[in-house]
Amino acid sequence: MKAKQLRDLLNSNKLIRVMGAHNGLSAKLAEQAGFDAIWASGLEISATHSVPDANILTMTENLQAAISMNQATSIPIICDCDSGYGNVNNVIRMVKEYERNGMAGICIEDKQFPKLNSFIDGPQKLTPIDEFAGKIRAAKDTQSDPDFVVIARIEALIAGQGLQEALNRAYAYEEAGADAILIHSKQKQPNEIVSFVEMYKGAAPIVIVPTTYPTLDVEQIRDFGIQMVIYANHGLRSSIKAMKETFDRILREGHTAGVELDISTMQEVFELQGMFEMRQQEDKYSTGSVILNN
Repeated sequence: MKAKQLRDLLNSNKLIRVMGAHNGLSAKLAEQAGFDAIWASGLEISATHSVPDANILTMTENLQAAISMNQATSIPIICDCDSGYGNVNNVIRMVKEYERNGMAGICIEDKQFPKLNSFIDGPQKLTPIDEFAGKIRAAKDTQSDPDFVVIARIEALIAGQGLQEALNRAYAYEEAGADAILIHSKQKQPNEIVSFVEMYKGAAPIVIVPTTYPTLDVEQIRDFGIQMVIYANHGLRSSIKAMKETFDRILREGHTAGVELDISTMQEVFELQGMFEMRQQEDKYSTGSVILNN
């Protein structure tokens, strides 16, 4: 069902706005804000375990986080699956498990396993084009729901291999069956992203992640013909800053009175948890007389 939602969004002319999340609560907040889908972010999930975004966590640990997001929301979950957790056999198992657990789609990147976060300084090793195209074909051949979405993420610009390499990879991955192409960049201006979009003549929808070029707004994104924008880590980063400020202030002031106006109320927490709905169900099913059938 959610895969069909995502497929319909891709087939529309609407710009799909996606927010990164790491658990059920953050996903629910993103849905309430009005985003179209959730990005089950590998960076965010690994950060909540306080480990590097470098394939330290297993596929199962990432999947369990995505399941909590899926259960807490009614919008599609797109899962950041790094480079597929290994070779083509890992990709096959991954697709079966993610699809079986109700995910709308996955995204895999053309870096070698184990991957390293794209924004970390140092060499980024890419998988050969043919090898990664094989992973895409395997993913598409494995899925049982035709609406399940497989996004191919290109890291050629991240690795400093240039625009032509990125284009070559885009065409190869589209031919292999990718439902969309995510073109990634860590430049502070969107120039190379814009150049890619202008030069790419394929038919696959284009996805971007404007983490390092934040001035690119939705009107510009629409004008460029980009179909999906992922704000991949802003929920995590904002929550870290807010928690640090609150914790520091409590220690500095010696009480919590000063922070009460700047934090959520307990009522808001209960509402997000579904506490009031739970009590309504208890009242509905736990009261009244029991009628016995003779």
